[in-house]
Amino acid sequence: MENRSAVKLDSGQPDFVQFNNLACETAGGKVIFATDEWFAPARNLLKREPAEFLPSAFTEFGKWMDGWESRRKRIPGHDWCIVQLGVPGVVHGFDVDTSFFTGNYAPSISIQAACLDGLVLPSLVLEGDRTGMAASESQFEAVAQLHSESWEEIVPVKMLRPGYSDSCHNFFSVTYPHRVTHIRLNMYPDGGIARLRVYGVGQRNWSSVSSQEEMDLVTLVNGGVCVGYSDAHFGHPRNMIGLGRADSMADGWETARRLDRPKVLTMDEKGILQVPGFEWAIFRLGHPGVISRIEIDTNHFKGNFPDWCKIEACSLTPEEEQTYIRHKWSSDKGPTWKILLLPQKLKPHYRHLYSGECVLQCGSVSHVRLVIAPDGGVSRLRLWGHIISSKSTNPHQISKL
Repeated sequence: MENRSAVKLDSGQPDFVQFNNLACETAGGKVIFATDEWFAPARNLLKREPAEFLPSAFTEFGKWMDGWESRRKRIPGHDWCIVQLGVPGVVHGFDVDTSFFTGNYAPSISIQAACLDGLVLPSLVLEGDRTGMAASESQFEAVAQLHSESWEEIVPVKMLRPGYSDSCHNFFSVTYPHRVTHIRLNMYPDGGIARLRVYGVGQRNWSSVSSQEEMDLVTLVNGGVCVGYSDAHFGHPRNMIGLGRADSMADGWETARRLDRPKVLTMDEKGILQVPGFEWAIFRLGHPGVISRIEIDTNHFKGNFPDWCKIEACSLTPEEEQTYIRHKWSSDKGPTWKILLLPQKLKPHYRHLYSGECVLQCGSVSHVRLVIAPDGGVSRLRLWGHIISSKSTNPHQISKL
């Protein structure tokens, strides 16, 4: 059966966009402070959906915009906001998206970061519709306790481009190997930004996790990350390790229809569709471990679910992973995979649970490959198991794609 080669990134996109968006609202990200939100509230920065533009939409404060837009500043200083990451971890890059902000985008930005674990934080909550509002004196006093002006600068002052379709994505790579819980986004001096995407890998303190405790080893909260895939035409594989159940098909992995499908389809005696090709996605676990339970959820995929799937596993060092990534996980230069889950017939819009004899013994593994045939969509992948040690860090967590 043919293994499709890994797809290339869209032209102009850096490698780090394959990581998880640690600040997305669906991952628990929150804007906890903003100096000014006159035209549009800062919480829009963290929306999962791409920004939209409604030409005839206005509020009593001005043009409605799908992003964060401050008023034209007429006082000293510049505007800034603080984002509490939904998933603390190691940040590898940012996308500062100015979509539809063409004559009103922020000219420049810088980004600072901090890890505030263990600190008693002031109460900072932005509730309700903040359009037409600015930070109060008491909010400024509370945020001053964070001393955010002295946080580590991980993106120095950079110019932004206007929000036209060919210039709206402003990518900034980061080399900062430390855990981050909060981000400060500085706008110079004012203006608008549609989205802030913080790409990285979740990082938890594994020293507090017992080897007897069952964990979802692939979820983004525990540091799971997609490191390769064959196709992501309608939805990226990283969606499968998101929180909760998927809200819609858009919150899952969905491939294009394979063009090598037979003109007339047939099945074998077990009901498995006989097709020449398959699609795949590879994940690095948040921590190496022994997997004992598996969930594959096709929620919302009713007429476009895969016919069947299987899962393979292996154990790799960071150096081996980097070699396979450079070779796009090619079948002739890839790792030796062991079967973790034998081919299983799938159902539409259904949570498939596997345990016991269905899950084969592979020992401790660090990476898994989900194979679907011939194509289609999966909303969630859960891999429950036990870690093999209680080390406080996992060396894979800071490696780059």
